[in-house]
Amino acid sequence: MKILIVEDDEMIADVISRGLSRAGYQCQCAYDGLEAAGLLEDHRYDLILLDIMLPGADGYELMRYIKDFGIPVIFITARTRLEDKVKGFRLGADDYITKPFELAELTVRVEAVLRRYHKLQDKISAAGMEVDTLSKTVRKNGRPVELTAKEYELLLLFLRNRNIALYRDRIYEEVWEGEFDPDSRTVDIHVQRLKKKAGLEDSIVSVRGVGYRLEAPET
Repeated sequence: MKILIVEDDEMIADVISRGLSRAGYQCQCAYDGLEAAGLLEDHRYDLILLDIMLPGADGYELMRYIKDFGIPVIFITARTRLEDKVKGFRLGADDYITKPFELAELTVRVEAVLRRYHKLQDKISAAGMEVDTLSKTVRKNGRPVELTAKEYELLLLFLRNRNIALYRDRIYEEVWEGEFDPDSRTVDIHVQRLKKKAGLEDSIVSVRGVGYRLEAPET
């Protein structure tokens, strides 16, 4: 799922991007309305997170432009007045979130809108694994696999990035949400445990000087 974040505050845009990336989404940022309009011409997005107060073209103006692309939109803005919310929904917004907000709430609302448009993957399959992201259940060749919370998140990261080499620091930052310590063996230990529990010894391979890669065609 590709999400376009249109927000002129680069710090806020970065926080949103990092949070949604950890949840498995691909994010791209635009810092003014005209830049966002240009990106829409050249790229395909599944969802747009849109601020209202933007340089170049404000969120309301951009919303009218987005309509032609048929992409769902969530307004994220400091404007809390009822008339602003009503205007946003009348222009076609699918949701309206006011600042400040918690990333957990934003992630849930993103999932809700994508599910409404039948865009969200509720089930992910590869390398004989079947993961239901709604019930958070895992099966290997039809048999249940019991994983800890971190092992589950680690598996999702590999499945969503199959055949891509993942650096250890990225794995740590996305699963443990902290700063990576090069001397830590946390990532390696959890990868080995996941490989053993899920029977992925031949599918998750070490990449010298980088980290790990899940080798598996999409099924």
